[in-house]
Amino acid sequence: MFEPIRGFTSLQRTPQANLKLGSVLAFVAGATNAGGFLAVGQYTSHMTGMLSSVADNLVLGQLTMAAAGFVALLAFLLGAMTTAWLVNWGMRLELRSAYGLPLILEALLLLVFGLFGATMSLLHTVILPVTVVLLCFIMGLQNAVITKISHAVIRTTHVTGLVTDLGIELGKLLYVNRHADPQPVRANRERLRVHAQLIACFFVGGLAGAIGFKYVGFISTVPLAALLLLLVLRPALDDWHQLRAA
Repeated sequence: MFEPIRGFTSLQRTPQANLKLGSVLAFVAGATNAGGFLAVGQYTSHMTGMLSSVADNLVLGQLTMAAAGFVALLAFLLGAMTTAWLVNWGMRLELRSAYGLPLILEALLLLVFGLFGATMSLLHTVILPVTVVLLCFIMGLQNAVITKISHAVIRTTHVTGLVTDLGIELGKLLYVNRHADPQPVRANRERLRVHAQLIACFFVGGLAGAIGFKYVGFISTVPLAALLLLLVLRPALDDWHQLRAA
């Protein structure tokens, strides 16, 4: 049952495996980001906007909001750092699930958000900033996973870079070369396909997250957590059996 998804988080990587994992994570990121916006009124993967808001609030004298934005930025950074720690620790122990450890943590945090989000919303003033920090940490955690696995070829929690790269390749594709040009401009069709697929997965995930949160609320993140656990379940079980046999 788990054989088809074993390669998603295995240590032996291929570009195809990276794209499959990146597509799933882009879907999860889109769903979490869109659903999170409906929950907390803020996109939590957009660190460019977050840093700009800190600057704006400082100039406007809104120090509390500036501090909140800075803490959210640090949470994203800490999430990325945590991924590096977990993956390197797993590698040192020669765990088959080394790349999956951050996804396990992300799944658990999504479960916390999904199962206790309704309770959090009742304490809006106190808990809302904590919820934003939690979602920013999750986004940093996830983005660093595929970035580290693919050696920075694929990112999943924000699409600015993806759209930029897509635009570059489309520009090359539509460029009219002269017949005598010794070095004609050629688009990298594989990169074009990869970027388009990741953007589409993020968008579809955003639709799913927004629809899910609108109609069933916080609990809509539970299937996302289950999906992440499914990706890492087989290598994690392999590690568990190996540790028991040792």
